[in-house]
Amino acid sequence: MDLLNKITKKQMRTDIPEFRVGYTVRVGVNINEGKNKRVQYFEGVVTARKGGGINETFTVRKVSYGVGVDRIFPLHSPVIDSIEVVKTGKVRRAKLNFLKDKVGQYRIPERGQK
Repeated sequence: MDLLNKITKKQMRTDIPEFRVGYTVRVGVNINEGKNKRVQYFEGVVTARKGGGINETFTVRKVSYGVGVDRIFPLHSPVIDSIEVVKTGKVRRAKLNFLKDKVGQYRIPERGQK
């Protein structure tokens, strides 16, 4: 069991910024297209965080051309290049599943403002 803890501790990332549900983040994802490698950014609102340790995931939702897109990212995945916090939102829920019904009409207030 101690060997398993050593391996998982080695694979956990330390360059992840502090973010919560309701924050708007820009996630850089490594994309391999044949021989080419590039970083594709996915920017949206964090609607959920789940799990803990090496198994922790977070869900990001954005609206692209009028269609809502949810994407689940493993937090400690090597596929993730970077995570940037764009805006800090203040919400009172742990999961923002109600945003799926509200396309373009719900605004999350900034943290620190009333």
